[in-house]
Amino acid sequence: MADPTQPGAVAPPPERFNIAQHLLAANAGRAAKAAFVDDQGSLGYGPLDERTRRFAAGLRALGLKREERVLLLMLDTTDWPVAFLGAMYAGLVPVAVNTLLTADDYAYMLEHSRAQAVLVSGALLPAVNAAMTKSDHEVQKVVVSRPVAPLHPSEVEFEAFTAAHAPLARPAATGADDPAFWLYSSGSTGRPKGTVHSHANPYWTAELYGKAVLQLRESDVCFSAAKLFFAYGLGNGLTFPMSVGATTLLMPERPTPEAVFKRWTGGVGGLKPTIFYGAPTGYAGMLAHPALPKKGEVAMRLASSAGEALPAELGERFTAHYGVQIIDGIGSTEMLHIFLSNQPGRVRYGTTGWPVPGYEIELRGEGGAAVPDGEPGDLYIHGPSAAMMYWGNRTKTRETFQGGWTKSGDKYVRNEDGSYTYSGRSDDMLKVSGIYVSPFEVEATLVQHPAVLEAAVIGVPDAEGLTKTKAFVVLKPGGHADEAELKAFVKDRLAPYKYPRQIEFVADLPKTATGKIQRFKLREREGKA
Repeated sequence: MADPTQPGAVAPPPERFNIAQHLLAANAGRAAKAAFVDDQGSLGYGPLDERTRRFAAGLRALGLKREERVLLLMLDTTDWPVAFLGAMYAGLVPVAVNTLLTADDYAYMLEHSRAQAVLVSGALLPAVNAAMTKSDHEVQKVVVSRPVAPLHPSEVEFEAFTAAHAPLARPAATGADDPAFWLYSSGSTGRPKGTVHSHANPYWTAELYGKAVLQLRESDVCFSAAKLFFAYGLGNGLTFPMSVGATTLLMPERPTPEAVFKRWTGGVGGLKPTIFYGAPTGYAGMLAHPALPKKGEVAMRLASSAGEALPAELGERFTAHYGVQIIDGIGSTEMLHIFLSNQPGRVRYGTTGWPVPGYEIELRGEGGAAVPDGEPGDLYIHGPSAAMMYWGNRTKTRETFQGGWTKSGDKYVRNEDGSYTYSGRSDDMLKVSGIYVSPFEVEATLVQHPAVLEAAVIGVPDAEGLTKTKAFVVLKPGGHADEAELKAFVKDRLAPYKYPRQIEFVADLPKTATGKIQRFKLREREGKA
């Protein structure tokens, strides 16, 4: 077996390694170049370096110690990379969390991470204050980016906090395998899991995927609909572009089609993205939108997709409209970024492509043995960017991280050409008439109908207690289709036992913040019906 910690010609990071210092040093010769651009202005690589080291010094001045956690709850602005990199430069561990959660969620995360400080956007400060009221855990300081109201004496404004300290001369003497940051996994049930990543992990994802697969270059302008607090967005919008000296457009608001189109067409800072990172739900909404920009209005040379498998029909329509390929891949919070992917010039829509060089893939059956090509199996990954653990959760850590292999929780089929096709989450697979049915396959077929925008498929028991498929369908604005028409449409394209026995038309589908369909909520709803 090849050693995935020595992938190809990529040299591993040295034993003493600080990812923040590494990314800043890589751009020492680009002081005047824009690193990050948001609605309020641009932050060059030179000022980014200085502000990061000032912020690191400020955190140290609070008396925070190596490997203590700081909660990072911020919108995507130029302050976000300063806070994230500054914490790691100081040897602290930023815990980047979803900006769309509740005060109860943040109270849990504060207590679970034992965060000693909170770095928060002004618009999100009320949620933090409510969380701290609910929690017995106390923090030493709250640093507020772009406040929208007068601050309490226990709170300090981000700019003032940064400017008050001389730049830290040297980074903390961290090691490649030391904890660098946490991301909370968006589990479909139960509490989110605190996923601990090392300083080396973002180095590997940038080298093996950002550079080697996406072939990012210094001249690129990157724009990610997925936010920086997601593993996908963190690579897209921070570690990947910084690894090559590119520029990133940041967007604090929700990635609606209108907000995305504004950036595509140069409406922020006059910059047009050359690389766009999205998710299937977003692509579907944009392609159905009447204000979809024309090919000549954008500058994209490449698009990326992750979060859920990309239906072939969406990829084909996007390429037909823009002449640009969507590089669909799968990653996870546990692996930090994408490990199985299509590649520029080698795209097979309807599949998730081939293993990213440096990663190994195995599909295993219920007994743990490898499954033959053409049969669904549980996806396992072996690669250098795997998380260290779930904090304080030994049981789940052992279930997921197994002797160098990471169990993804996804079902896949390996094709004859070595590509892989998504079959669904392991807990979403259905057995109909004794045969496994992939909900995703049925959903991907339904969205090929010209009237269908989105679909979600679950299993429901019939009168005899046998599992049958039910589809929830969202129609496009102005689209028309009835149940009989859609059933016949699926029957014409898939094996007869796979067509949905029931179809319910709905206004929208429950989703996570990353755009993944939450089928478990549909199952819960059916159980209560």
